[in-house]
Amino acid sequence: MEEIEGSFVAVRRLSHGSERSTGCHSSPAEVVTGSTAWIGRGLSCVCAQRRDSDARLSFDMTPSQEECLQRLQNRIEVTYDSTNKDHQDSLKSLWYASFPSTELLGLISDQWKEMGWQGKDPSTDFRGGGYISLENLLFFAKNYPRSFQELLKKQNGDRALWEYPFAVAGVNITFMLIQMLDLLAAKPRTLLGAIFLKLLSENDRAFDILYCIAFRLMDQQWLAMTASYMDFNTVMKSTRRQLEQELLMEDVQRIEDMPSYRLLSR
Repeated sequence: MEEIEGSFVAVRRLSHGSERSTGCHSSPAEVVTGSTAWIGRGLSCVCAQRRDSDARLSFDMTPSQEECLQRLQNRIEVTYDSTNKDHQDSLKSLWYASFPSTELLGLISDQWKEMGWQGKDPSTDFRGGGYISLENLLFFAKNYPRSFQELLKKQNGDRALWEYPFAVAGVNITFMLIQMLDLLAAKPRTLLGAIFLKLLSENDRAFDILYCIAFRLMDQQWLAMTASYMDFNTVMKSTRRQLEQELLMEDVQRIEDMPSYRLLSR
């Protein structure tokens, strides 16, 4: 058992023996304030400094896990390119998944502000999260449309006068998850990263599903804390702590086993 934030959670023991899965299916760190990377006005990603003991940890991977991690890292490394037709089409798809009955006037338009982008050109907001942050938003919209629409339109709860901007918050969540799981490392350097890699080897969309969970959980935390715009970083830190606790639970063998997965609805 490990104590986190005054509560106890059952923490799994990571086996270095046989793996439950040998391939990808197609289809906690202690949080302390570290350096921040600013993405939106007033919104910064929650960063955590790695403890000295964490830096010495190293976990071996099976060949299939290496392949899973490399595939995800390849996605993370893709920057958003406003001249790339595939990227343009994905952005258009996001618009029509968000506002199916409203015609998009252009890839640069004041309409984008309705989704929570900072200005009329969403491409300027992808710098922190890259193309994968657009993929995450689109995955959320297509696979959990009810939850996506509830968050986009702020339909649940007693909302603040100054709400978080939906789209920019989504980019921040992508960035936060990449940091939390240390996904740019050649192989896992934390227990949390190693556990996630096992989940990824079971479902190669685990990162996208975790993103949806994180977004829904962040909104729940926002409402519970009666937060306003300037509280966004505090809410993100609380969201990160909750995600870490759930990933470390003994009975989480699939990404869908996380307790907060139940918050999502299609």
